[in-house]
Amino acid sequence: MSFIEISQNFDLSYQDWTLILLGAILVGMSKSGIKGITIIIITTFALILGGKSSTGIVLTMFITGDILAISYYTRYTQWKYLIQLLPWMIVGVLLGVWVGKDLPETIFKQGMAVIILGSVLMMWWWDRRGDEKSVPTNWMFGGAMGLAAGFTTMVGNLAGAFSNIFFLAMRLPKNQFIGTAAWLFFIINLFKLPFHIFVWETVTVKTAILNLWLVPTILIGFTIGLQIVKRIKNQHYRKFILLATAIGALLIFFR
Repeated sequence: MSFIEISQNFDLSYQDWTLILLGAILVGMSKSGIKGITIIIITTFALILGGKSSTGIVLTMFITGDILAISYYTRYTQWKYLIQLLPWMIVGVLLGVWVGKDLPETIFKQGMAVIILGSVLMMWWWDRRGDEKSVPTNWMFGGAMGLAAGFTTMVGNLAGAFSNIFFLAMRLPKNQFIGTAAWLFFIINLFKLPFHIFVWETVTVKTAILNLWLVPTILIGFTIGLQIVKRIKNQHYRKFILLATAIGALLIFFR
């Protein structure tokens, strides 16, 4: 399918294409380890392609980025933390499929934003006190974060904030953080894909062709992101993730 045909199918202007390509670059950067910018990506595509219909396109873009991320960071993956979070995320996804489409969007967004901001403030308080014993490492904390992440990733591809909080609480170094998150989202995004194809019908042949056109741009964004991540020290990376997650929560609240 040609560029003109894709533009006609999705009613895309040159301005829309500019924003889409920028969004694809941001997808690549986010998967390289520049966490916290997912809300910008989702908002951009929602404005151009519509809220629910854009979720399938964004999902397949994320899967492309996930493949790049696991290819580069897989040696850093901490499987014990992934296993702790993944089963709960799967349950959360199923809850999202069941009730997510009927949940009032305003209540969902504002409730999620408040929870994320509260969690970020707790993480900031723990860091200031330097009291690692206060960090919740039991299964209940992982279960709560996993359920929230699974539900929000199904409804709006917004699980990143909750997984960020979980991995920060586990005090994973930068590369282990990114590598573990890469496999987590690759698995969970593949699990979500059939629901988007057969239940919500937001992934189609047309959306798949659009995503193929965007693969090179995602690769460019991933390459740019890698160079940025390499220059961020571990202690600064943790602060960056907290700040980016908090800003993302505010954007969700006022979106």
